[in-house]
Amino acid sequence: MSTSHKPKDRGDTMTTVAEQLIRRFKERGIRFVFGVPSGSWLYYMEAMRKEGVEFVLVSNEASAGFMADVSSRLTGVPGVCYGTVGPGATNLSTGVVNAYLDRSPVIALTSEPPEKLIGRTVQMAIDHQALFRPITKATTRLTADRIDQILAQALRIATAEAPGPVHIGLPEDLGSRKIPDALPAYAPSWPRPSLIAPAEATLLDTMEKVFLRFKRPVLAVGLSAVRAGVGPLVARIAEKHGLPVVLTPMAKGMLPEDHPWYAGVLFHALSDRVAETHQQADLVVAVGYDPVEFNFEDWMPEVPLLHLDTVEADIDRSVYREVYDIVGDIPTSLERLAASAPIDSSWDKAALKVRRDAMFQAMEPPAGSFGPRAALAILRELLPQDGIMACDVGAHTHLIGQMWRTPAPGLQLMTNGCSSMGFGVPAAIAAKLCRPDSKVVCVTGDGSFLMTAGEIAVARRRKLAMVFVVLADESLELIRLKQDRKHFPRYSTELYHEPCPTAKFVFGVPVFRADDAASYRAALVEAFRTDGPVIVEAHIDSTEYDDLIGRKHK
Repeated sequence: MSTSHKPKDRGDTMTTVAEQLIRRFKERGIRFVFGVPSGSWLYYMEAMRKEGVEFVLVSNEASAGFMADVSSRLTGVPGVCYGTVGPGATNLSTGVVNAYLDRSPVIALTSEPPEKLIGRTVQMAIDHQALFRPITKATTRLTADRIDQILAQALRIATAEAPGPVHIGLPEDLGSRKIPDALPAYAPSWPRPSLIAPAEATLLDTMEKVFLRFKRPVLAVGLSAVRAGVGPLVARIAEKHGLPVVLTPMAKGMLPEDHPWYAGVLFHALSDRVAETHQQADLVVAVGYDPVEFNFEDWMPEVPLLHLDTVEADIDRSVYREVYDIVGDIPTSLERLAASAPIDSSWDKAALKVRRDAMFQAMEPPAGSFGPRAALAILRELLPQDGIMACDVGAHTHLIGQMWRTPAPGLQLMTNGCSSMGFGVPAAIAAKLCRPDSKVVCVTGDGSFLMTAGEIAVARRRKLAMVFVVLADESLELIRLKQDRKHFPRYSTELYHEPCPTAKFVFGVPVFRADDAASYRAALVEAFRTDGPVIVEAHIDSTEYDDLIGRKHK
């Protein structure tokens, strides 16, 4: 739809800017707006009440950004979040930058001073356009005469590759302004069909010739491949050509862990075991690999790179001199490799199985212990295979990235581009709102839990049947581990100076304490039976992390 398109008026009928904007959201399948209201937002809230678009009240605007991010991942429809002028916007910016670096299409709305006060000294006011410019794909300001054009352009920018957030400022005196009621504008269907052109024929020819030259290619699958939905194609290519597959953490689910050519997740727990495979490669075939998760240089052997993506590879070309950018529609490029004659692969499938089995064996919980391995293993056993697990950021993330078996994309939610602590609780709540029939669990450390614990009130208010597992080790364990490895004394990583007693309720949500595997299993069973949110506080032995994470991967 052209940005110059002007919708037809409905005659003499009048509406408000707020009503028309919210109506357009509804037409585009947007079900939720996440945020903390302000006085100037009341007109938009009233419009949402009338139109049936739910305003989800959160405790902190950063969580609104996280929730909008996750809702876009799970529904294919851009998520929407809101923060008021000044502190609301600065809080919101954390969630917005998370969507920016995790490549999620989000529309971030903030109240702004009226046009006549822009640039003046005004209570609470800062320059939101300047604030959001570095952390969004675009930032603009809504006007009464261009609602449809501005929103249509924002949605196009947000969903174009690589997707990300767009900020729209709402002048405080705009929502109540009367305008002619316009007929519905063109509403795109979601998810949108790919608008990405295939790579040029000469590039596809080059790709195939390069691919056939080598005997030990490795497939490295990343975040862009998830959006392209190419998991089955990756499996076909691996099976036909006999190639091991490594995944980035946010690409988990693209190939099942029990697939015979699965080699592991890059740079999470036991990354040295994964490196035993990819360091043998003579070619890296990067499929939708986004270096926002991990730079090529940090793990890749100095071998040629075939980069199949929608953008060129971000790599040091003074070191990696043989880089082939196959820029275009990822499925089209992969179909060409799938149709190629089988290469003369020299990979040893049996040896790969030995390495993979040894890696998973190392993640088995020791008998009689109750550490993070036991906590995750029991949870994985009890959560249905199609259940959704959202994790936070910390030492537990590194173990989850390698250990948690993920049958399909979207069943494990994490942030790895931005890696913002506090993501887990709001992410899980958004998942439950978007997938109300799914079992949803959050796994978080006690440090990251403290950052967004206030959102537990959202789960209680909305009576969401879900489980929050807090792996309690009373420390910022990942930082403690890094201090130890640098032989620094432990300093300022303890969360409490003495053991903290377990509360029976947090914001009215019951808390079940577990100190061993048996009580933890019983707590989870009861929690999954409960018709409402439950917190399971698992007091674990965190020393297990020492031998599992932060290992050499090159």
